Amino acid sequence: MSTNVSAGAGSSFGAGLPGAPVNLKGRSRPGESVIKAVLFVSAMLSVVITFGIIAALIQPVIEFFADIAPSEFFSFDESSPFSVGPLIAATMMSTAIALLVAVPLGLGAAMYLSEYASARARKVLKPTVELLAGVPSVVYGFFAVMFVTPTLLKGFLALEISFLNVLSAGLVLGVMIIPTIASLAEDALTAVPQALRQGSLAMGANRMQTTLRVVLPAALSGVAAAIVLGLSRAIGETMIVTIAAGSMKNLSWDPREGMQTMTGFMASTAGGENPVGSTSYNNLFAVGLTLFVITLVINIISIALVRRFRQAY
Repeated sequence: MSTNVSAGAGSSFGAGLPGAPVNLKGRSRPGESVIKAVLFVSAMLSVVITFGIIAALIQPVIEFFADIAPSEFFSFDESSPFSVGPLIAATMMSTAIALLVAVPLGLGAAMYLSEYASARARKVLKPTVELLAGVPSVVYGFFAVMFVTPTLLKGFLALEISFLNVLSAGLVLGVMIIPTIASLAEDALTAVPQALRQGSLAMGANRMQTTLRVVLPAALSGVAAAIVLGLSRAIGETMIVTIAAGSMKNLSWDPREGMQTMTGFMASTAGGENPVGSTSYNNLFAVGLTLFVITLVINIISIALVRRFRQAY
């Protein structure tokens, strides 16, 4: 006795049985299109905000360069009220000092939390490190002025240093971005598969060699992203450098002197003493656009580096 099964019946044969293939194409749950639309709007919102920032800066910048030559604006003449060169130099110096502090301490904390700390110690130490990110930047600024400069630099290290200086501002900037670097780097190190650690230990390497030569290179893309995020945070910080670094343009290589950074200049210019629409007021937008471009270039370079060293497991 023969039994014929039609193609239509055969295509649904076994549907609903455990392990049977299920075709989900074309099947959507109620409200899924709404969720997709909300997620798309959320993703595009940052792009729209970015272009909105550029649009807000363009018109005052055009008016500024109609009055001031680009050669004067991009000069390093500290006597010129419109030159941005000394501001860029002070910004880069304070950021470099911050990275010299934050990168070793942040990576050290991340490696300890990821590779050496017990679960109990990690449960206590990681939230404690991340608490530094919740301290207001104005508090960091007063900490630099009232403790770092008079007590640490002048008292303990006996340095001849001005009351407002880039060194103390950079040191406190570094302390501020430690949690950013430590938290993100620790997540990247933790994501490295245990098989790599076990293979290294099986080959005779100790824990330090495994951490430095196996785990850290494997997590290099995440570590680089953490450092760049801390770098961007330090460049864009305003209150610390406004309070502790100084408010006078000063093109110098001595961090013990007071200098004005780009964000410090913007904070002082936006204080209300410059009439809206004046050249000095439009200078604020020109410096802001320059800072935006610098940050954008750094982010583009960081994305290229992360993609270059990214490893998938």
